[in-house]
Amino acid sequence: MTTSQLKSRIEAVLFITARALSLDEIATILDEETENIEEAILELIMDYSSRDGALEIDDENGYILQVKEEHMDLVELLCPVDMKPAVLRTLSVIAIKQPIRQTELKELRGSNAYEHVQELVEKGLISRIKDKNGRSFNLKTTPKFAEYFKLKGDTRSLAKILEIDKGIKDNESEG
Repeated sequence: MTTSQLKSRIEAVLFITARALSLDEIATILDEETENIEEAILELIMDYSSRDGALEIDDENGYILQVKEEHMDLVELLCPVDMKPAVLRTLSVIAIKQPIRQTELKELRGSNAYEHVQELVEKGLISRIKDKNGRSFNLKTTPKFAEYFKLKGDTRSLAKILEIDKGIKDNESEG
């Protein structure tokens, strides 16, 4: 794997997890040597700092991708105040991958995903229905989700907004 590919995969891991990760955790997730992760993440940190963008990788207590402090006013404006960023990230994973099994969501977002799912169900933003074998739940967004975020159409609208339409399967034909 090239350094560029490794940096992209690290970036994806940091985006999805929404919590600080150690080098060892990232290495385990990516099945890569810790030394290679450390080298690539240092380059990635430099990339973010050199392009003067809105995001940064903070390395104070592990590594986490976050919005820079000077742009937090936008986060507060665009993200519902009553929803923590980690819950919002969990909701975005559900919206993009729906229907998604709760067990798969836990693998992507960690054990806090259970608390996030409960909060999102209580807010009426997602539905949770037992799957066929009764061991997990299938999670999907609700019409209230689309209304709440002023989305028209399906989650493809969200994907286009986020410019990540690639790889999203067409759930419309599945019902």
